[in-house]
Amino acid sequence: MATKIPVAGLLMPKATAVWLVENTPMTFEQIADFTGLHPIEVQALADEEVGRGIVGRNPVEHSELTQDELDKAIDSAMNGDASYRMKMARSDLPSVKVRAKGPRYTPVTKRQDKPDAIAYILKHNPEISDAQICKLIGTTKPTIQAIRDREHPNMPNIKARHPVDCGLCTYADLDVASRKGLKAQGKTPEEINAHKEKILQSQQLPEEEPSKPSTGFDFSNFLKTSSN
Repeated sequence: MATKIPVAGLLMPKATAVWLVENTPMTFEQIADFTGLHPIEVQALADEEVGRGIVGRNPVEHSELTQDELDKAIDSAMNGDASYRMKMARSDLPSVKVRAKGPRYTPVTKRQDKPDAIAYILKHNPEISDAQICKLIGTTKPTIQAIRDREHPNMPNIKARHPVDCGLCTYADLDVASRKGLKAQGKTPEEINAHKEKILQSQQLPEEEPSKPSTGFDFSNFLKTSSN
C-alpha cells in the first residue's frame, strides 16, 4: 500500500480531519481519503491520542470543499453507505511542489526520543527490519542492536513510546514499513490485511474498569438498627 500524501491544496489536513470528525458522521476512511491522512491517524485524532488541542478547520469556509460535496458525503454516511468520496473544490492557487526525498532530518529536541521509539518498534512491530527502522526513525543499526541487546548506555531510562507520539514518523510510514516486513515473512496480502484488522480491533476495544469496593454508608445495617 502506497504512503498517503496530504491532498494538494489542503492547508491543514489534521485540523480539517478534526472538524470532520466532530461535525459529520463520516467514517475514518472517508475522512482519510479527503485529507490524505491514514485512517489510523484519523482515529488517533478522534480519540485524542495525538494532536491534542488541534482546533478543527471547516474546509467549506476556507473554500477547500463545496457545501454540496459535504452534504452528499453526509447523506451517504447517514444512509449507511461509506463509499462516497469527496472531491476538493478547485483552486486557482499553484500546486504545491513536493521536495525530493533526502536523508530524514530529526530536530535536536526530538533526537532524545529516538531510543524510546526504537524500543517500541522492536517490541510491537518485530516484523520491521533494522533497515526500515533506520529509515523511519533516522537512526543506525548499531543503535538498534544495542537497544535490542539492552546494552545501550541510557538503557535504564529508555521507555517504549510510539514513534508517532514522539513525532518521528507518521502512521502511514509505520504501516508501510510493517506491511513490507510482513510481506518479507511470506504472508499473503489477505493475511497481512487480517493481521492489521486484528490489531485495529484490539486497539478499539474499551478497557474494562476494575470493580471498586464500595466505600459508601451501608444503609441496610442502618435500617436494621433503626427497626430494633
